[in-house]
Parts: sequence; C-alpha cells; structure tokens
Amino acid sequence: MRRTFRQLLVAGSSAVLLSGSVALPQLLDAPKAATPVDTLVQDLNTILSQPGVPEAHASVLVRGADGGVLYEKEASERLLPASNAKLFSSTAALEVLGADHRFPTSVLSTASVRGSVLRGDLYLRGQGDPTLLAKDYDDLAAKVAASGVKLVRGNLVADDTWYDAVRLGNSWGWDDEPYYYNMQISALTVSPNTDYDAGTVIVETRPGATVGAPAQLKVVPETSYVKLVNKATTKASGSTSMSVERQHGTNVIEVTGSIALGASVDQEWATVWEPTGYAADVFRRALTRHGVKVLGGTTYAATPAGAGELARHESMTVGELLVPFMKLSNNGHAEVLVKEMGRKVSGEGSWDAGLAAMTTALEGLGVNMGTIRIVDGSGLSRQDFLTPVQVTNLLRGAESQPWFDTWYASMPIACKNPRFEGGTLRSRMCNTEAAGNVHAKTGSLTRVTALGGYVTSKDGERLTFSIILNYFDASLPAKGIEDQIAIRLANFSRTAPPSVRVPALKRSTGPADVECSWVKAC
Repeated sequence: MRRTFRQLLVAGSSAVLLSGSVALPQLLDAPKAATPVDTLVQDLNTILSQPGVPEAHASVLVRGADGGVLYEKEASERLLPASNAKLFSSTAALEVLGADHRFPTSVLSTASVRGSVLRGDLYLRGQGDPTLLAKDYDDLAAKVAASGVKLVRGNLVADDTWYDAVRLGNSWGWDDEPYYYNMQISALTVSPNTDYDAGTVIVETRPGATVGAPAQLKVVPETSYVKLVNKATTKASGSTSMSVERQHGTNVIEVTGSIALGASVDQEWATVWEPTGYAADVFRRALTRHGVKVLGGTTYAATPAGAGELARHESMTVGELLVPFMKLSNNGHAEVLVKEMGRKVSGEGSWDAGLAAMTTALEGLGVNMGTIRIVDGSGLSRQDFLTPVQVTNLLRGAESQPWFDTWYASMPIACKNPRFEGGTLRSRMCNTEAAGNVHAKTGSLTRVTALGGYVTSKDGERLTFSIILNYFDASLPAKGIEDQIAIRLANFSRTAPPSVRVPALKRSTGPADVECSWVKAC
C-alpha cells in the first residue's frame, strides 16, 4: 500500500505524543537568519581560533548593558590576571578609603625649643604617601626652618610604622627585585619623578669627553643612600645600551653598557633597598640646605604620643592618584592602597589586613570572592587567580557607584594622547572604531596578558568585557588578539551589520611580557 508523505513523517518521527499530535522534524523548520549576536559570536570564535590561540588558554566574557551574555568562552576558568588585578584594588580603595582620602607626612618633636635649638629628636613620620617628591621634602624642611629651628641636638628619627615592615608582596619574583616595577613598600618613601615611582631612583647617564672614557653618572634625586658602581663606557657612535641593576640586599647599583659621544641623556630606574632610609637621607639634605643642622644620626622608631607638629604635607587625593596608578599601571600605588585599607579598617597596615578589607568591599560590589584568589593589589604575584565572570561582575557593580566616573576616567583609553590619558593603551587600536572608545585595564606578565573594561558599541550601548590569555607561545601576538576582540566589539550593533567582521591581526609595538609603562615605552 502506498503511504502518504504525512504517514512517512509520522513513521520516521520519534516524537509522537500521546495525544496523537506530531513534533515535526528539524528538517521542516525554516532556516533562521543569523542575528547580529550570532555574527558576533562567529567572529569572536574566528579570532580565538587563529594559530597559537587554541594551544594557549583563552577565557573571554562579553556582556551587554543589561548584563546579558553576548559571548562566553571558558569564562569561569581561573587564570593569572597580571595587572588586571588593579581593577579590584582600585575599586576597593574607592569604596573603603573614598576618593577624597589623603596621605599626610609630618615633622614632629617632643623636645623643647630654646631660641633656635631643638633639644631632642626630630621625627619624620610617613603615612604612606607614594607621591612624595624631593621638592616636597624640601618644603617640609623649609617649614621647619621657618619655625625658628636651626639646630637639632638629637637624632633625625624616621617613622615608617604606619605600615608593617614587610616590603615585598607574596611570591613576587626575586629576579624582578632590582627593577622599578617591583619596588619595596614603605609608609615613608620618595618618588624621583611625577610618574610617582615611589621607592626608586633614576640613574642618568651621559657620554664622557672622549671615546673609551667612563660614562658620566648622576642619581636623581640627589642622595648618598645609594652607591653607583660605574662600568659604563663612551663609544664613538651607535645606540645607547645601558643596564642599571641594584645588587640584592644592598643599595649598590651597578651601571654597565655604553653610550655614544654626543648622545642625549639616558635614564634608567632602580629600586632602593629599605626606602625609609632613602626618605630620611633626602630630608636631612633638605634640612641642611635650609640651614637646619642635625647633630645626631638617623635612627628608626615610632613617633611618641603627644609630639608637637612642626611641619606637614598632604598628598593628592586617592581620586587624583588613580590617574598615574591606573594609566601607567603603577604596582607600588596598588600595594600602598591595600595596606592603607587595612590601616583604616583594622588599624593594621599590612597586606593581610588590607586584603580582608578588600574582600568585604568587593563582595559588596557583586564579586564572588569564593571563586577567585587575590594575594596582592598589583597582580605581580603568580598566586593571583581571576575569572572573566568576576571581572565583569566587578565592572557592572562599579557602574552604579558614586565614584564610577572618576574610576572610569582613570582607565587607559585606546589610542589616546597624552600618556596620562591613554596610558598603557596609548599606542593600541589606532585608526579603528575602538580608538578613544575602549576604557580598559591592561595586564602583562611572562606568557600572561589581560584586558578588561568597557567599550561602547555602534548603537551607543556600553558593553563590559574581560579577556585573559595564559600560557601562550612567545610567537603569538597576544595583545593583538585582545585588540581584535575590542575592535570587533566597538563595531557591534544590534540592528545593523558591522563595518568590520574580523579586524586584521597586528603585533603591538613594544615588549610583550611587561606593561609598556614598566620599561617607559608608553
């Protein structure tokens, strides 16, 4: 007997219902046109399928303004975030300390003053300011002199007890210790420049008078706390190649390499061992310049209760500090903020206390701290683990906070000048829809890169995104992968086809394994 087409369908279907109705097979459904979201997913999958990416570990999450997921790839995987950890320390600091918080530094004494003589010790008390310049210590010294003091019969006592004495973070690399992005953390310190690279000195190198002559060296700011060992020479021509490295456990800085006749000054940064003594030396020199002589030596102790204040300096606000901190990815700023949070919440300026305060603040912003691990504020540690889910939870939780505009403005901005606007994204994504659009925090360690923040779509919708790549081969232009994704998001529209489907993959200029700011390349 010949069977009808309907009978054939019924016989071949495994979806006959008890009521007798039939669920038609998928082959009868009309093909659906790809939606803009479907196209976005296809394009991001294409980007993440390029050679070298599948062999690495890439986790990505993109969310719309309503919080809905537009794209997800292993977004709950815990990966090393590098400096993306600063998204967490910066928001927590705004929650705990407030944008108006300042760090005072003061000069005090319990001794009496007779005529122009202070008959006891002079205390220099630091409370964490990472922005103190040599000029600020000079201003403090000028105020002491203006008070009438010309002679101090006691010691200069440096007080860094506002924070604990632990100088380096959990599992920071020993081989990074001499370099300025791995500075020691003290409540009393000095910055040599207006990037506020606290706890470091700048070594300036100039050519000697003749070929073969030793190079000329100068330390900035002027201090005898460090000792330069000069092994650098002058050559006839060619590019400058200098190495400036502090020997472990000392303040002996060895300078090697060569600089050509007629070359401009070269600047290299080095960390200081025990920055408290560095600050005391800079201040003592300033006192001398202003006619104040300290007869005693330099010692270290807490300022006694009831000491009278002779001079005081107030730092910029935390809201203002966010600009050099976030734009240039300053590790020292992150860790000072962590310890300051601990000091404010529990009276203990330590990493443990600060991280506990951070945890409470971040949970209030919607972060599930049970699914991630944070052991420092900067992301230098390889014991930090974040997930794109929690990064975007933080980004979305921050949007409703009163300090959001300040925080959003502090993020690096793609292809934006000057450097205190573009920061670590200043040279990336130029001549694309992402330029001047993407506000995001970068992150870089060896075989680690991350980018997380905001991008505005072609419809004007602010998207949140997090990209974390780990364990990639050195040949992979990993930051170029991040840029491709961000550019594609900037071209996203819910109502119109994108003008760019898969952007061209470009290699970022500059080093791949560190933030460009760490080598002063951005």
